[in-house]
Order: sequence, then structure tokens, then C-alpha cells
Amino acid sequence: MRGEQVRWMMTARGEPLVQVKLDTLSPGPDEVLIEIAGCGVCHSDLGYYYDGIRTMHGLPLTLGHEISGHVIETGGNALWWVDRAVVVPAVIPCGHCDACRRGKATICPHQKMPGNDIHGGFATHIVVPAHGLCAVDERRLAATGIDLADLSVIADAVTTPYQAAVQAGVTAGDLVVVNGVGGVGGYAAQIASAFGGVVVAVDVNDDKLAAVAGQGAALTLNAKEKTPRDLKAAIAAFAKERGLRQSEWIIFECSGTRAGQETAFSLINHGATLAVVGFTMDKVEIRLSNLMAYHARAIGNWGCAPDLYPDALELIINGRVKVTQLVEKHPLADINHVFEAVHAGQLKRRAVLVPTP
Repeated sequence: MRGEQVRWMMTARGEPLVQVKLDTLSPGPDEVLIEIAGCGVCHSDLGYYYDGIRTMHGLPLTLGHEISGHVIETGGNALWWVDRAVVVPAVIPCGHCDACRRGKATICPHQKMPGNDIHGGFATHIVVPAHGLCAVDERRLAATGIDLADLSVIADAVTTPYQAAVQAGVTAGDLVVVNGVGGVGGYAAQIASAFGGVVVAVDVNDDKLAAVAGQGAALTLNAKEKTPRDLKAAIAAFAKERGLRQSEWIIFECSGTRAGQETAFSLINHGATLAVVGFTMDKVEIRLSNLMAYHARAIGNWGCAPDLYPDALELIINGRVKVTQLVEKHPLADINHVFEAVHAGQLKRRAVLVPTP
């Protein structure tokens, strides 16, 4: 076994995460043992840690669901090669229940989410179900200059908006509004642009808007400076200028805030699609009848089906979606400091925690 095996455990809400040395982990049937290359810090992790959002697995628990690494041991029936680089899906379906057989893996009742249902990726090693792992061709990856650790963000920040774009049916010439262009929203803008959409980015942070202006957004708007009515008028004027439709906008709500969700809903027009990608425990006040009146639709987006991961990875390998510019790596041992910095909004890029010897 390669090196010492440790986890960083959450023992109580807001209490410092604690390093725990492990006995040697071994995969069971249909499982694999992965040596972790990197694990991204997600808004959901902070929700569990700071806000008391309940996890399915009781405390103590290792958080972290954006994981990349190498398979170093397989259990019975787990058909994987040792030393194969992989990305672990943030939500791992069972692969054989009724929902999975009907192509509805994201609502699999037996799904396992690292850092929620099982111990997660803020560790040196993890045991996970073998089903759905996304293989990474390291020879192609090396040619891009991207680290395997950087690809950890595929497991949520990239594939979640990728699935949203697929579900919403983004095609060439669609006007796509991305509301909230932080970690997930920044990738949503890139992905929608890669699908051929013309992207309008909306946020309250000028730095985030400036970053996404060079990463897929054709227009940026600061929501802090405009009412929802003004925002909608500005987007309509842009659509007219570009010769785009004044209806059927596709709106990705990625802010995960009450204000952001209310803003996103206010942008619905005839035939619009509202894709809810960000998460918040806050309640919002909306007029649901707008969906009826506009013959619009709102769709949720839990995780991403594993069969979509290879196509999302391909966008990164071929350079159509950038990841290295939007992540920054930190030693896993600095996890408490990194959590504090992310929570305080001090980091401009998505943090990826990397185990070091």
C-alpha cells in the first residue's frame, strides 16, 4: 500500500476538522480503493460544515465529493485496472435498480455520495463503488499540461452544469443567462458557450464577471446595480442587437442564494427554461403562475449521470473548457485554513486540496 492513509474528519458543526490515521483500507466486492490526487472544496461542503445541513452519514464524517485519483486496489467483481487514473462521480448510482435501468441514475434510491452517504475525499485514500468511475487517459492529459488533481472539479463544478446544459437542450444560437458565475457558474458559462449558446453572465461581483468575460460570456451584467426589470430589459436589448430570439431564453441559476434565485426566476420569458443548479436552504418568494403564463419550465439538476462524464472530460482535454485557470491547489493539511478562506470569500478560484507526503 502506498504511504500512510489519513482522513480529515468533521466531528461537529464548525469545529476544527481533525486528522485521523487509518488502518489499511480494503475494497469490498464491487468496490475500488483510490489513492486521491485532489479533492475540490465545494459550496455544499461548507453548507454541511458551517450551516448544519444534515448529512446522510452521521458524524464524524470525512467531507469532500470532487475527487480524482488512481485506482490502486480492486475488490471482487470490480473490473478496473490498477493504476488507472479516474474521476469519481459526485453521486454514484447503483447501476442496476429500476431507476438506473431506465436512464434515471441521478434519482437512484441506492446512490452513494462521498462526503454525505460515505466518507469523502478530504483524505489520502477512499473506498468507493466501482460503478460509474470516469477513466482518464493520462497520456492525453499530460499533453495538455493539466494535473490529475485539477480534474477533481469535474465531479461537480463541471459535470453539474454540463448535465444542466444537456437537460435544457442548449444548442447553437440560444441565448443563455448564467446567474451567479462563481465556481459552478463559471463552468456553466464555458459549457453553454461550447454548446453554441450566446452567454450573458449575471453576478454581483465585478471580479467574477471580469473573469468570465474571457471565459465564454459575451455580455456581463452586475445585478447589484440593476433591478430585475432592468436586467431583463438589458438582456432583451442585447438579444435584439445580436439577432437572437426574444423568447425561449435558457437561464442557469448557479448562485445558490435567495436573491439570486428570485432574480433568475424574474428573467423567465415565453418558452424559457430555468435550470436550478445552485443550492440554498433559504426560501424564495416567486409567482409560480409565471411558468404557466409563459409556458415555461423549471428543472432541477442533482449531480450528473456518470455516462455524461466522458463527454464533459473531453471538453477539457480538447481545450474548449478551461479548468487550470479556475482552480488553485493547497496541501490537504491546510484544510481548516482553506475552509475558513473559502467561507470568507477570500479565494477567487476553486480550492483543490492535495495530499502531500
